[in-house]
Amino acid sequence: MRDTSKIRFFLLLLPFIEGAYASYINITDCFIKFRYIANQSLDASGLVNANGGSVLPSDIMSAVGLTYEMCLSQCGSGTQNPTWANISQQFGAWLLPYLALISQLPFGAKHKVDNLMSAILTIGSPVLAGYSMILTILNANWISRRFDTISFPNTKDAVRILISLQQHPLRVTHEGPLLSSLVVLPQNDDWWPAIADNLDYVHTWSIASVTSIAWVVIAYLLTVASSLSDVPSNINSNGQGTGSVWLWLIPIVIGWLQLSPKCDYARVKKAMENADAMASVATANHGVTAASDISDKRALSIDINMEDPSSPDEMLTPPVFNYARAILWARSAEDVFNAFRIASNNARAHLTVKTNADWINANKRNFIEPSNREGNASEVEAYCRLPRYAVRSPWATGLFFRMFVASLLPLALQWATTGAAVLVVYFTPTVGLGCRSLGYLIYGAFATIIWAMLVMSSILSHFAFSHSDRPTGRSTFSSTIVRLAKVVSNLLRWGGKLLAIINAIWIIAAGMLQFTSVYDNCYCNSSVLGRGAQYAYDIIVMDGLDLSQTKAAWFGALALAGSTSLGFIFYMSLLTDLVPL
Repeated sequence: MRDTSKIRFFLLLLPFIEGAYASYINITDCFIKFRYIANQSLDASGLVNANGGSVLPSDIMSAVGLTYEMCLSQCGSGTQNPTWANISQQFGAWLLPYLALISQLPFGAKHKVDNLMSAILTIGSPVLAGYSMILTILNANWISRRFDTISFPNTKDAVRILISLQQHPLRVTHEGPLLSSLVVLPQNDDWWPAIADNLDYVHTWSIASVTSIAWVVIAYLLTVASSLSDVPSNINSNGQGTGSVWLWLIPIVIGWLQLSPKCDYARVKKAMENADAMASVATANHGVTAASDISDKRALSIDINMEDPSSPDEMLTPPVFNYARAILWARSAEDVFNAFRIASNNARAHLTVKTNADWINANKRNFIEPSNREGNASEVEAYCRLPRYAVRSPWATGLFFRMFVASLLPLALQWATTGAAVLVVYFTPTVGLGCRSLGYLIYGAFATIIWAMLVMSSILSHFAFSHSDRPTGRSTFSSTIVRLAKVVSNLLRWGGKLLAIINAIWIIAAGMLQFTSVYDNCYCNSSVLGRGAQYAYDIIVMDGLDLSQTKAAWFGALALAGSTSLGFIFYMSLLTDLVPL
């Protein structure tokens, strides 16, 4: 009975199996057979030369291809039968090294699913990954330069701390004398270097990362050299387009290794908790007590479990999410800077924290005596307070200019690598826009749209967050605008992430489709998308053809993607050398 049921099941599947195999065609054999028959009848209809032009009856044997319509009628709409040897060879040479290199991206999130999402976002939108990276280093350079203009104890450590906390949801408490005490009181002089040293761990070059990068570079160069030396062989399933479209991953990985982001959630959280026990705050009677004894809040804090964040992505520590953190981080960093700046200005004017006290400079040197920095809670708070006429903007100084600058090179990197992939397949016979080039264009377009959606989401979420704590007496119109901004921000964030998932899957699938010869059919090989069905044709026989244009395009693609990637690495090297990382 069991054997009978198995036979019946097989018989049911047989038509589908036969249909699957029947969809495979051999376009080359089909063309050779059709050309032979045409030569016998001296009917050159449907045969084309290397330029897609019709051939004369006397030159039928010199034809190298078919018109799209003739290809369909004679060969069918199926695809070339793939060979496992070619699939495995192309996959191992062009795609596998890049997939392995993804493991060298910085992660460090509290939950594994967030690490997975960071990898997906990086693959789905290299523009976003590059934007987050360059904005991180531009913000670090900006706050470092601002602190260079002031002179007050602990400023160098403050810069190191702020730069190290870019991968975390930094919050500054403005209530009471917490921040002012941290900046002014000499009892907190040990707090700043202690936390700066605890955050000064290195997550950068290792043997594994160097080996992974070297493997990808060597594999790419060797496979490119091999493909250029044997252009006619497997020309339509060649993986140089796939290798070029993934080339952005090398400068992104190298850039994060240079930057060494402090994104290990557990390690940074422990460093902050250890430092909290050392923080002191001024009291009303000119005394000093531990900050933890009088308040649950901290002057500087990171809290990934807050109930109402600016954006949920702000809570995720992998550095690709810096796009969501950068705006609020810059605002918080400037608040800390302003506290130091005002205290420094008062010290330059020889004003003590304690009201009506004399400035003490016992050794006549450029040093602020600890006694000049002591006072009660109200005096300490007033010493770092902004003037009444100063308006605190929800946007940090120069933020939008830095966001604009941070967008330029990642966009260039994205479209240089995508454009290189398009060039490779566009100028591969038959020349024109086809399935392969359209697939790469879709990837580049989606990557750019994802970046635009998520950046706009971060702007709207910060706008809604910064206006959510305004007085309740505001107008109904203002409240509606804030709620609308929050809703649109959420929709853009959800849509951007969904599109990133689709795009990441698509770019991996696009390479596999090319290796498995799914594109090797009459429609895709004829570049119907660019030429139209009426003028499309399929170049089938490559032997003896002048492929100088194809080789030139492949060399140009290599130069375009390689030079842009090297330029990105060089630019990151210059930027990271300007700040105390």
